[in-house]
Amino acid sequence: MHLAAHFPGVNNTTVWADPRSRSQIEFSSFEHLARTAERGKFDFFFLAEGLRLREHNGRVHDLDVVGRPESLTVLNALAAVTEKLGLAATVNATFNEPYELARRLATLDHLSAGRAAWNVVTSSDAFTGENFRRGGYLDRADLPQALGSARPGGTPYTRAAEFVATARELWDSWTPDGTSRPFTHEGPQFTISGEFTVPRSPQGHPVVIQAGDSDEGREFAASAADIIFTRHGTLEAGRIFYADVKARLAAYGRKPDSLKIMPGVTVVTGDTDAEAQENAAEIRRQQVSPQNAILTAEQIWGTDLSAYDPDGPLPDIDPVPDSEITRGRVRHGDPISIVARWRALAEAKGLSLRQTVIETTTRQSFIGSPRTVAAELTAFVDRVVPLLQESGAFRSEYTGSTLRSHLGLPEPVWKG
Repeated sequence: MHLAAHFPGVNNTTVWADPRSRSQIEFSSFEHLARTAERGKFDFFFLAEGLRLREHNGRVHDLDVVGRPESLTVLNALAAVTEKLGLAATVNATFNEPYELARRLATLDHLSAGRAAWNVVTSSDAFTGENFRRGGYLDRADLPQALGSARPGGTPYTRAAEFVATARELWDSWTPDGTSRPFTHEGPQFTISGEFTVPRSPQGHPVVIQAGDSDEGREFAASAADIIFTRHGTLEAGRIFYADVKARLAAYGRKPDSLKIMPGVTVVTGDTDAEAQENAAEIRRQQVSPQNAILTAEQIWGTDLSAYDPDGPLPDIDPVPDSEITRGRVRHGDPISIVARWRALAEAKGLSLRQTVIETTTRQSFIGSPRTVAAELTAFVDRVVPLLQESGAFRSEYTGSTLRSHLGLPEPVWKG
């Protein structure tokens, strides 16, 4: 089993009123979580990141996490207060350049003695692009060519794939015995040459993570990633995802065990199963306040729903396709289909708008006493991990010093 701890940076599910949520910017919060994860012998600590404060209905989204510091800076600081825990940063391949980012990641790998990881994300969001592009942002029609590929029909993953390949060329421009060699890369996205300033790092290459679930995202993971995150939370959906992703590896000369699949889970515990269920229900109610229920529905319907009662029925109007009421957030799925599913669920169970949002948007994977949770194959450090260790499902001590050794990933072969 492999376990990673996630500190979300882009979400509206944090229970702000609970003092245990801690600050989203003070270093003590990050240190506390990282030390806890290391005490539990977790593989790595993972930071999400957003590059622009999201807006809703023309205003900054005040139910979201805002003001988060930059991930790699935080992880470099955490390298000094941890010894074995992997340190994974989310960094956007659309709004960075290979030389700069390869250098920052190699630096983290050196400072942490081989514990760095990069969660590669992309963006076709012109709203976020305003922060980076001189003279404003690009129209959506221009995004595939400008952000993804020099060829029409490209995607942001086209740029990401070449970005990762270029970073690896830079990391490989130093030999294992410490000799630097000039590098040259010429491609559709990048044409660069020179000498890389950071010697080959302890892992050779930082671990590469990918989280996209689209066909292009899965193909990118099969070609370039060491880990792929997945949101699929049922056994059948997981089996289908597993089979699909693993089947793609052979086309890139890779073995099935060269790509680790890590599903996202949540854990709610209590002294008894009944107490855990009560805790879970209270967390859901706090995550989906009346205000948040309306806001979430507005993201689906694409229009102002402030006149509707969150404890009343679902809105009786049709959604507005391609609405931009929310900016900076990826919309998942067809609004018309989502509204149809919500209405069917609300009618079948007699749910209000807020209850429907709670049931459809808050996934709590494992709820129960520590022993129940351990039996269902997940963990929480102080009470559940010891039971997993007792059963032999999880390590009792770190057996290596690098993140690759924790995950059982092979060391990259130097390509001279």
